Amino acid sequence: MDIRPLRHSRDFRLLFVGGSVSFVGSMVTYVALPFQVAELTGSYVAVGVLGLVELVPLVVFGLYGGALADAVDRRKLVLVTELGVTMVTSVLLVNALASRPSLWVIYAASFAYAVLDSLQRPSLDALVPRIVTPDHLAAASALNSLRMNIGTIAGPALGGVIIAVGGVQAAYAVDTISYAASLAALLMMRATPPPLGADRPSMSGIWQGMQYAWVRKDLLGTYAIDLVAMLFVFPYALFPFIALEYDSPAVLGLLYSAPYAGALVATLTSGWTGHVHRHGRFIVAGALVWSGAIIVVGVAPNLAWVLVFLAVAGAGDMISGLFRALMWNLTIPDHLRGRLAGIELLSYSIGPQLGQVRSTLMAQVTSLRVSLWGGGLLGVVGVALVPFWLPAVWAFDDRTDANAIEQRRIRTSRSDDDVDSV
Repeated sequence: MDIRPLRHSRDFRLLFVGGSVSFVGSMVTYVALPFQVAELTGSYVAVGVLGLVELVPLVVFGLYGGALADAVDRRKLVLVTELGVTMVTSVLLVNALASRPSLWVIYAASFAYAVLDSLQRPSLDALVPRIVTPDHLAAASALNSLRMNIGTIAGPALGGVIIAVGGVQAAYAVDTISYAASLAALLMMRATPPPLGADRPSMSGIWQGMQYAWVRKDLLGTYAIDLVAMLFVFPYALFPFIALEYDSPAVLGLLYSAPYAGALVATLTSGWTGHVHRHGRFIVAGALVWSGAIIVVGVAPNLAWVLVFLAVAGAGDMISGLFRALMWNLTIPDHLRGRLAGIELLSYSIGPQLGQVRSTLMAQVTSLRVSLWGGGLLGVVGVALVPFWLPAVWAFDDRTDANAIEQRRIRTSRSDDDVDSV
């Protein structure tokens, strides 16, 4: 794995270490929230409402967060929102310590967290091209994916142990403490002021970003591929039913872990991605592997096959995601990067939400297996059709693409005051 960004950029190193610690803490709370709601209410519906509470902020504030990221110091915005998230987690802790915890406080905290996360994510994504050199962007994307994969595997497992030993109070306490690492790291990073003459956050500015994305058919193709692959294929809502089919609730954890394990392997062996120039073709290929592997899961003769091909699916999705992020970072102008990151947040967040609805409804109407292999088949067909509809994504080559050439020229001409190479 290419770790040059960690060696050469002090700011990326700080962001990586601090973000890794706080993300593990966030995943501990990710486990604690639904557990506490289930414990308080015993209602499946009450747990499901958590997802609905978080959906509206994602759509509304994700776009506005992108506009903010282009108008203010991105590091400062990430710092302020991270402080806000720390306060929200502290509220959850205080509520959990009460003799009779309030359900409405949990919902309100979930809503507030979704708002802050939606405001923060575009700035966090748009920050990376400002703190690493252009030739390190592929490696930086892979390292960020590694951080997420490790946190997604370790955080829930750690959360389960903490809840078993000390209850949800201990889980929220650990999460609150974990934010100290990210806050300290952000305070030590250098400022990243917006470009001179940056647009003020406004509806017209958001619309400008959406128009830019529409004109850039290669970018539109990356969004379309991810949306199609998630909408038709996303299988996670079916995992509990797969576990029941094998009459083993203990299998459930393995089912959730398998795709992330495959993604982790793909990330750890991702050094080759920096030598690829036709990113669009690998975005398509990775999405086809993801979809095709789920077809095999749907017809798998035993659990071993299911787990192996879930891992293959996770690896394919990670490869597609790495090249999407690289293509975005290489070609989008800095003054629009935040707004485009807001659009990207929608593209890779809404798909899984709708995919869960698709998979469960299709399973209800047909069967579990048909929903799996049928969804995978729809994904293969849909992903394969996108390059015919938007051929620019398939033709993309960073050696000849005008946007990539221009952004490379701008970034390499920055002075040492803009990019830390220490």
